[in-house]
Amino acid sequence: MRQRFLNRINFTDIALGIIGASLVGLIVVGSFKTLAEGNYTTRQWLDFVVFGVAQGSIYALIALGYTLVYGILRMINFAHSEVFMSGAFTAYFAADAMAKAGFIRSNPFIAILILFAISMATSVFIGVLVERIAYRPLRRAPRLVPLITAIGASFFLQYTFKGLYGDQFKAYPEVAALKGSWTWGDLNITRIQVVVILSAALLMLGLYLYVQYTKTGKAMRAVSEDKDVAALMGINVDAIIVRTFVLGAALAGAAGILYALTFRQVNFLMGFIPGIKAFTAAVLGGIGNIPGAMLGGLFLGLFESVGPILFLDGLNVPAPYQLKDVIAFTMLVLVLLFRPSGILGERLSEKKA
Repeated sequence: MRQRFLNRINFTDIALGIIGASLVGLIVVGSFKTLAEGNYTTRQWLDFVVFGVAQGSIYALIALGYTLVYGILRMINFAHSEVFMSGAFTAYFAADAMAKAGFIRSNPFIAILILFAISMATSVFIGVLVERIAYRPLRRAPRLVPLITAIGASFFLQYTFKGLYGDQFKAYPEVAALKGSWTWGDLNITRIQVVVILSAALLMLGLYLYVQYTKTGKAMRAVSEDKDVAALMGINVDAIIVRTFVLGAALAGAAGILYALTFRQVNFLMGFIPGIKAFTAAVLGGIGNIPGAMLGGLFLGLFESVGPILFLDGLNVPAPYQLKDVIAFTMLVLVLLFRPSGILGERLSEKKA
């Protein structure tokens, strides 16, 4: 048995093991030194955690679009980042008009609901358009073809919106009702963070219940297992795929508004970095797994917020927060080294993989 185990180990396995052990060692040493030095108070650590949860909630909403499409079509929809961008960018003009008219100040709740509606409707329109024009004709094509098409669709949407809306950053108007914070002991949480976390939690819960307990959700799971067999059972596969894109795009549109209200800037390239992070979150949690995408988004947001300070400050790295992207992708590498299918992912059969 020992000999069989040794025979299965090759140079790649040894190299990956050394890399993984080295990264874990650096994380442990850096974390221990940071905590031992005591340069940060409990309140500061809680601030990092709350910001990470809020940011991770946005990543999770975007990641659900990637994981839903992958679960149905076994393809990565790289245009999803532009679906996210299109809703928030379009809603900016409504937000600007309502701010100039004083409507946001006098009716903030209704104004925010209007922004959500505009953003989600725009994202759904773009998402369905991409599915109908770019992906449906290639459904039976080799997988590399729709992948390249998705990348092309992403660039097409980026520069279409650049031409329509311009290449300048647009500043979202400030919502006075979302200013301020609440404090309980050492925990300080801003109103916008509360809105982001609660909105994302409700949307994710709604999606999970929809997929698990509705007739359409059961049909989505059937199509995910086998499209041909699902069609033989009377399920309209094309309609289910469209509904999948609608769900993913609607969540991306909602995430776009939460992102814009938090960071208050939009432009035609705003979807690229959050899109890459959300795709990372989907892979981290287990691509194709809905709870995995939610968990992966929160996991990534937390590590991106807490990790740079916790891991690097004790190692005397200058400006550790500038390395937050390195921390995020390092955690992805570590998880995939020890669990290639992701945190909640299952090992896929050759047919599905």
